[in-house]
Amino acid sequence: MAGKIINIYFKEGSSVKKGDLLVKINDAELQAQLAKAKYNLKLLEDREHRQRVLLEREAISQEDYDVSLNELNVVKADIELVKAQVAKTEIRAPFDGVIGLKNVSEGSFVNTETIIATLQDINPIKIDFSIPEKYSGSVKVGDQIRFKVVGKDETYTGKVYAIEPKIDPQTRTLKLRAVYSNAARSILPGSFADVELILHEIQGALMVPTYSIIPELKGQKVFLYRNGKAFPQNVEIGIRTDTRVQITNGLAENDTLITSGILQIRPNSPVTISELN
Repeated sequence: MAGKIINIYFKEGSSVKKGDLLVKINDAELQAQLAKAKYNLKLLEDREHRQRVLLEREAISQEDYDVSLNELNVVKADIELVKAQVAKTEIRAPFDGVIGLKNVSEGSFVNTETIIATLQDINPIKIDFSIPEKYSGSVKVGDQIRFKVVGKDETYTGKVYAIEPKIDPQTRTLKLRAVYSNAARSILPGSFADVELILHEIQGALMVPTYSIIPELKGQKVFLYRNGKAFPQNVEIGIRTDTRVQITNGLAENDTLITSGILQIRPNSPVTISELN
């Protein structure tokens, strides 16, 4: 509905409920039309009543009565039409959410294309991400994800609730959508997230930093700290994450793994420990 804003009822950055009145557009002309139509309605109701009495007494024809009845129904329809137009001058929240900054002010002229403010439903929020095609058969609705957002140290958990039914032919990836409750509203829509999809968990898995692994022609090795020296140790690896690698064979409990300066280390070279984790 095009018109001039006469009232703005919301506070920028506040929470609103579905149906809350946000903005009122001037409806003076429509109210005048409605008042006129209601006045005509009263006149035509009286006329229809008189015509009905005359019809029952056979003082007028059915056609004469039908004319008055049709005129009454037309006015009733006109009233409903004007009421619908009046309702369009009341802009209400379509859903619960948090409303953003105002793009208009009282007295502004708006139309159906004017963006008054943005309304975001941030509880819950949805997280869109993609996985390589080779993992498409391993994921299902209900799988758990862990994710972090830029600017926050906290790790959040969510669940996959929808999966795209096709592979993207350009990227050879599968798009997934997860949901997180966001009850505290600490995450804003549009935030960038690093997502970790948990396909399966291995209890007691030994994970080491990726950068501690040294690739070789016949496999991988690491350097262990033993009696003040660097000791090379061949290892077998399993699954990987972005930052860690599973060691399936080659390391024992209480082994001390060297994780820094490994490119300069040679077997049996002396090592000084500066930090032990």
